[in-house]
Amino acid sequence: MSPATFNPTFPLACLLVGVTAVLLCFGALVTTYDAAMAVPDWPATYGHNMFLFPFAEWFYGPWDLFLEHGHRLLGATVGLITLALAALAWLREKSATVRGLVVAAVLLVVVQGALGGARVLLDDKTVAKVHACTGPLFFAVAVAIAALTGRRAAGEGAAGGMPLRVAVALLVAAYVQLVAGAQLRHLDAAVVTPAAFRWLVAFHLLGAAAVAGLSWTAVPLCWSGASPAARRWALVIAGLVACQLALGVGAWFVSWGVPSGLLPASWMPSEPLAARSGRGAVVVTGHVVLGMLILGGSVALATATGLFARQPARAAA
Repeated sequence: MSPATFNPTFPLACLLVGVTAVLLCFGALVTTYDAAMAVPDWPATYGHNMFLFPFAEWFYGPWDLFLEHGHRLLGATVGLITLALAALAWLREKSATVRGLVVAAVLLVVVQGALGGARVLLDDKTVAKVHACTGPLFFAVAVAIAALTGRRAAGEGAAGGMPLRVAVALLVAAYVQLVAGAQLRHLDAAVVTPAAFRWLVAFHLLGAAAVAGLSWTAVPLCWSGASPAARRWALVIAGLVACQLALGVGAWFVSWGVPSGLLPASWMPSEPLAARSGRGAVVVTGHVVLGMLILGGSVALATATGLFARQPARAAA
């Protein structure tokens, strides 16, 4: 990329996407290991300022403390990067879409931080479910900012038409899948009814079929009538979805064991979702993280096929 086309917003947006991805990995591990209450106070950490908590006690301390406090530090880092990105975008960007997205990112990161604090102070799983749904939404906005600023710098076009419609449908389906998965991840087997659990599982399975069908449909559509970037993203997403289906089966087995049969009557949770071994934690957490990556790829695909094409940049003042 030549200096004339260099967009300083793009690398900062990419940094936000990368750090947010690590944050989401930590968040997934916190849920997998049931470590959300490893630190009982907020915003302090055992009475210390969050940023001044002794490094040795955190880094060499118990695993659940490492996860929860690390999650907090990463969340604060994401917040600071988001504010810097918003300031830079407001100064340098002429696109109303990019400006709107950075404002949305700032609002979401504030809401997400407040939800994280409420989760600890209230020790409420309902708040945890909402927290698990807004995190991917923020990630999607961050990816959209990076995709938009990078696409303009690279001068790539858009396809529109059927590729765009399928990409948007895939984006919506991928997010709904994450929402459904969050409900399963945070359920309390002691109070959930068998019927409610079966409905959640059935909805999640239908969502998986929808995501798979849309992702594999996007490949031939983008291959025949979209930009090279859209083709690449379609192929990447199709591969990720194939891996995700396998991880989904593995996540069920390590979480609730093998069902006694194939009919819904045998779908019964035995206890809350929790890691039973390092291998099980990798499978369950990997399933969540891969879902996040599919969502991010769907945002990039939708952008590459023209999601924001009808909102051109403003003329420079």
